[in-house]
Amino acid sequence: MARLFLENLLKSFAGPRHETIGAVRDLNLTVEDGELLALVGPSGCGKTTTLRLVAGLEAPDRGQIFLDGKSWSGVEAKDRDVAMVFQNHALFPHMTVFENMALGLRLRKFPAQEVAARVGETAERLGLTGLLERRPAELSGGEAQRAALGRALARRPQVLLFDEPLSNLDAPLRLQLRGEIARLRRPGRAMLLVTHDQAEALALGDRVAVMKEGAIQQVATPRELYDRPANRFVAAFIGSPPMNFFEGHLVERAGRLCFQARGEEGFADIVESKASGALTRHTGGSIILGLRPEHITLSGEADGPGQAQAVLERVESAGADCLWHFARGSQRFAARAAANDTLRPGASVALHFSPDGARFFDSATGAAIAD
Repeated sequence: MARLFLENLLKSFAGPRHETIGAVRDLNLTVEDGELLALVGPSGCGKTTTLRLVAGLEAPDRGQIFLDGKSWSGVEAKDRDVAMVFQNHALFPHMTVFENMALGLRLRKFPAQEVAARVGETAERLGLTGLLERRPAELSGGEAQRAALGRALARRPQVLLFDEPLSNLDAPLRLQLRGEIARLRRPGRAMLLVTHDQAEALALGDRVAVMKEGAIQQVATPRELYDRPANRFVAAFIGSPPMNFFEGHLVERAGRLCFQARGEEGFADIVESKASGALTRHTGGSIILGLRPEHITLSGEADGPGQAQAVLERVESAGADCLWHFARGSQRFAARAAANDTLRPGASVALHFSPDGARFFDSATGAAIAD
């Protein structure tokens, strides 16, 4: 078993003016045995600090870290069953690939025969067998990162940590290494991957934890994060392009709640929503409607509930589909659909805003409103 539990972690640093900077704030997180959990968020949100706390490279100001119920308080980094893969591969330039991969095992006094067996097995798995006698300068970027991954795997640790391991690679290599990392799941190992790339987090994580300013905003499966974000920040951060937001208010018409966007140029009745207790309490008050780009589609009508006219500003081709960027007054929003060569920038287009994809957020707090 390898179940990693972070309880009420707090970590602060002194700023340049001696002010206190809270890097991690009351963080609670569990990585289950055999799970790959992706920790994602913007630069400076505390992701790497969290990883360093787990590795023992930083000590928390408060809180504890447990592996299988045993506290790591006071346990030095060298005594934790943890291996880490860094953003820059951090291979020793004067050592061969074999020597780099064997270093952790030799420091732990493993017999030479077992060192050779473990390195050989790991190298074969990662396609490094023919590169073991090369030095880092003789490797491509992808080969060097695979060697760094192999160094961590040869240890067979219970906890495997990744600190943005793919960010310095080009797109094809990122896809290749994603596959290598995804295949590392197994019982007896917990994996925590830190990244600022939400696409990478969604592709690799069994669950994804979204972080902002040192605090966890939501932990959920990739599908749940995308479909049911806990707040406006998560809705904006997860998804490319992000969710569209419309400020407005709810009005009651014929026993149903209808959203009306704010401003003279705003959409009337963008979407009709089934009345629920949570939404009803916001009737007449400010509220934010969120719609993913795929929930805005072409319509044959220009009027009626959920319909609106907008001007197409630009088109982004994405192969089989495309992104349409629209404007209506001061409002800008995006729609995703199958590629359509007949639409040209400047065209006035009738659109339908689907109620099925509507998500509502509190204007003051940004928290999602249950529907």
